[in-house]
Amino acid sequence: MPDAPREESRPMQPAGESPDHRPTAPAKGAARPVAPWVRARLRASPGAAAGFALLVFVTALLAAALPRVTDAYETRGLRHGIRTAAPGQSQLEVTYPLPQGATVAPATLRKEQEELRGLLPAPLRTDPGQTVNGIRTMEPVQGLDPWLPQPDHEPARFTLSSPSDLAAHAVLRQGRMARGTPERPEAVVTTATARALGIKPGSVVHVPGISAAPVALTVTGVVEPRDPRRPYWVVDPLLSAPMLAMTDHPTEPKRYWRASLVVAPESGSALTSTTGTPEVFWRFPAVADHLTARDAAPFAAAVDSARSGPASAEIREVTGPTGLVTTGLDEISAAYAATKDAIGPVVAVAVFGIGSVAAVVVAMTGGLFLSRRDGELTLLRARGASLPGIGFRLLGETVAVAVPAALLGLVAAVALVRGPETPGASALTGSVPLLPSVLGAALVALVAALVLPVRAVLRHRALRLHGAREDLVDAKPSRRRTVAELTLLVLAAGAIGSLRLRGTADAGDHLVSAAPVFVGVIAALALVRIQPLPLRWLARPAARMRGVVGPLAIARAARSSATGVLPLLALVLALTTAAFGGSVLAGVADARDRAAVLATGADARIEGRTEGVPLPAGLTEAVRGVKGVEEALPVQVEYGVALPSPVATDQPMSAPLVSVDPAAYARLAGRTANGAFPEGLLASTGKGGPEAVGDTDRVLPAIASPEVAARLGDQPMGLIAASGSFRVKVVAVRSSTPAVRGEDFLVVNAADITNRRPTAVLVSGAPSGAALRTAVEAKSKEFAVTLSTETRHSYVDSPLQSGAEGLYSAAIGAGAAYAVVAVLLSLTQSGPERATLLSRLRTMGLTRRQGRRLLGLEALPPAVFAALGGALAGWATVPLLAPGVDLHRLALAAAAGGVGPGGVPLRADPWSLVLPALAVVLLTGATAGVQAWWTGRRSSVKELRAGDAR
Repeated sequence: MPDAPREESRPMQPAGESPDHRPTAPAKGAARPVAPWVRARLRASPGAAAGFALLVFVTALLAAALPRVTDAYETRGLRHGIRTAAPGQSQLEVTYPLPQGATVAPATLRKEQEELRGLLPAPLRTDPGQTVNGIRTMEPVQGLDPWLPQPDHEPARFTLSSPSDLAAHAVLRQGRMARGTPERPEAVVTTATARALGIKPGSVVHVPGISAAPVALTVTGVVEPRDPRRPYWVVDPLLSAPMLAMTDHPTEPKRYWRASLVVAPESGSALTSTTGTPEVFWRFPAVADHLTARDAAPFAAAVDSARSGPASAEIREVTGPTGLVTTGLDEISAAYAATKDAIGPVVAVAVFGIGSVAAVVVAMTGGLFLSRRDGELTLLRARGASLPGIGFRLLGETVAVAVPAALLGLVAAVALVRGPETPGASALTGSVPLLPSVLGAALVALVAALVLPVRAVLRHRALRLHGAREDLVDAKPSRRRTVAELTLLVLAAGAIGSLRLRGTADAGDHLVSAAPVFVGVIAALALVRIQPLPLRWLARPAARMRGVVGPLAIARAARSSATGVLPLLALVLALTTAAFGGSVLAGVADARDRAAVLATGADARIEGRTEGVPLPAGLTEAVRGVKGVEEALPVQVEYGVALPSPVATDQPMSAPLVSVDPAAYARLAGRTANGAFPEGLLASTGKGGPEAVGDTDRVLPAIASPEVAARLGDQPMGLIAASGSFRVKVVAVRSSTPAVRGEDFLVVNAADITNRRPTAVLVSGAPSGAALRTAVEAKSKEFAVTLSTETRHSYVDSPLQSGAEGLYSAAIGAGAAYAVVAVLLSLTQSGPERATLLSRLRTMGLTRRQGRRLLGLEALPPAVFAALGGALAGWATVPLLAPGVDLHRLALAAAAGGVGPGGVPLRADPWSLVLPALAVVLLTGATAGVQAWWTGRRSSVKELRAGDAR
């Protein structure tokens, strides 16, 4: 074949235009049109250009919004961790011991406070309004005055503290604010302390001094905290309210009052004359409004520096060598980093899945445009157009559409996803960085712009015959394709093996996160190779059917180009992503349900606010009368029962003793899958009740936790408890039980104990929380109601968790949307050819109804294969990747209880496998039916033009 003439010697003409009718050159001085080829092509097909622009816009919007959404919820998670932490954890405290007799002026403390604040490294910032300095006693001192209340004849014990700026945080209710001097110290107390201990303005409290004479503190006033929830008061709870404490005597503990005297800063040095071991302190509460996700690592480094690094050395230059920096901010940072590191790789799986589906769908648009213009490009090549010339002209067309659409998508993402408010953040981009979004939108624009030119150049690199055959018989797998498929198979096997061995904790590469995508790719490639075989086998018995619609539909489905790689790949990847994502969300929901059941023991739990408080009379009956309550089971839980051991040991052990009704308790344990057992294990001995007091020979069957069972052994062992004195024999071992939350327990039949006093009610059903609390409060206000639904909601305590779940749900939804687009593109690409076929068959006697059935049945086999392949790939992905995926951090809060042995495993969710697959088949059938109906209404004349090679 002679070489084709060069493009420079022969201008390229649009398809169908004769060389003898070329446009005349513009007149001299006239304006030359800008990009006439691009403008002409866009005007020729405005609908296709608009659809392509919409697809690029949505894809660029998602690509640009993804890093902004991730950064936003990570920023909220970091701030949430600091804001919701206990005040004692979210502050940085600097202290140093004060020698006896030393004096420190309040002005000196204020000056050193500002010096210390300036030494804190960025981005660690503190709240000046809540910063406190002063002197306090590390050890409580006894109140020596006999007029102070002494429950159980134990004297009250005080903590002495001189916090700064008391007038800004408290309101004076009686007397006056304290001033005084180190020699004549003065103090104030809060209203709660004054009411509990009987202290009034003018009272003098004496505490032991380092000399023989006690130190007298004159109380000049009574104050009330302006906001008792602020760190000023919450860090030291005794500062605002006293409490009843118990002595640590092992046999006879006694109660006594613990309280605080708020000493005037001017009198602070008087604390060095007491026996309370005084120290100087500064408390710097941390603020988080300025922090972003990018500040997490610098923030952790700043905290470490302040505790034991360079900043700590500078702090000791102010406090002296005995200065000490304590904080819980390092634990907060570590918990945030651990949660982020655990959630990130799991979320990356969804991101890779939806990204792959989007890339395939964008590539399908290039295939659609190429199929529509294949004849035109073939003719241009036959007339001598060069591959670079065709490629650059097509690139100009796609760039003119893709770049503006991607830019609009970027602008929309920036406008819609702003991130949390941050002082000093840009008004344009907010607190979220712009560069990742720009790169994401640019990548989408690049792929969208290149897909049509690259596919056209590859397809027309050799001269082709106009009207060549285009089905699976023509597109036989080549050696290169075989090598590419084997390469993908090796990569998929490596990614899956890596994930199973290393888990998702190692985020050093993204091969692990792409493992489900590789599984979907391999499944799609395998289906493309396998799909013609069953259809050809099915064609043989179908040929014996009456009529031509069935055999013809099966034959065309086995040969149609619509069953190519890209449409099938898009559907399989979308279904695999939906199956994996649905399994993740289902696993998270199941884990929270399980944790809530373990925490409450039933649908609701009623017990005293103090351990061991017996139920008031009529409470159980009142609960049973609440609407929605199916069963109310009273149980008796006695905590701290000493456990004997058959062998000598120096290690004491105690566990809760649970007394239950075996029948009802066995039903509850079985329904909640929480230590289920047959009720016959706790059969009554028939010797319970008050008349059995003193009968220590009774042996009660018991269900124990593993450690308790190991402690008691397999022989009867005697117990001495408030419930009675008897012997127990372990007859079954369970890892958990509904009545207690801890790991250790001992369950016996309530009918066999001698002193039955139920302490809790386990409620089954779906009662209203308000109605249940109303019924309980009508009997006693000392009992709290805990609902399992409320407990479940408490496990989502961080925006990291909710943000990741929302991102996963959005990825599943976006994958479903792209699957719909893939189906539409696939059927649209084959639409002209199918319309021509239908018109020809109509001239041969095919009715409109038969034509619609033919087009509908032809589209179903590829959809069925895609649905089966996607469901199988999703089902295979979950067990393959489950050993390397732990959803504990995503499912539960860092402080949440366990979910039993095995953590939070990943399990396949049947609904996530079946529903998307059925949706694909139904959508394809409905779309094909609509297309067939529309095609049947059109005239056949223009589809059967003379000389048409289709």
